[in-house]
Amino acid sequence: MSSSPRVSETPATTWLRQHGIAFVEHTYEYVEHGGTAVSSQSLGVPEHQVVKTLVMQDEHGKPLIVLMHGDRKVSTKNLARQADRKRIEPCTPEVAQRHTGYQVGGTSPFGLRKPMPIFVQRTVLDLGRIFVNGGRRGFLVELSPAVLAGALGAVAVNCALES
Repeated sequence: MSSSPRVSETPATTWLRQHGIAFVEHTYEYVEHGGTAVSSQSLGVPEHQVVKTLVMQDEHGKPLIVLMHGDRKVSTKNLARQADRKRIEPCTPEVAQRHTGYQVGGTSPFGLRKPMPIFVQRTVLDLGRIFVNGGRRGFLVELSPAVLAGALGAVAVNCALES
C-alpha cells in the first residue's frame, strides 16, 4: 500500500486508512515557495497530476477548500458563482492553518481540523491517478481522483483560469 521510506502518520493518512482508501506515499525535498513545480519534478510526474489544496474564504470569512491542477490557477470569480457566494478570496497562511490544522505547504484535503465545503476542478476527476498533499511538507499521497468526489464529498466545478 505504501512505498518506503514510510512517513509517520498524519491526520490525512489516518483519514484515508479509516475510509479504506488505497494510496501510495511519496516523499520529496520540500522547497519553500517551490509549489507543485518542485514536487512534480522530484517525483517525475506531470504537474497537471499534482493537485494543490487551496484554502479560501467567502465574503463572510467562512472557509472552503479548492482542489486545482498544479499547473492551473483558480478563477475566484467563477468559483464564487458556482459555489453560490458573492466573493471568494485566498485565506492568509495563519487563517488557513487555523481552519485546517495543517501548515501551509503541507495542507491536505483529508483529515481537516473542522469540516468545510470542498470544491474540485472538474477536469481533475478525469485523471487516472493524482498526487495530493498527505498532510506534511514534502509528502504527497498518490490515489484515484474518484476519492475526491466519493469519500471526500468534493463538489465538481469549472474554476480553472484559461491559460
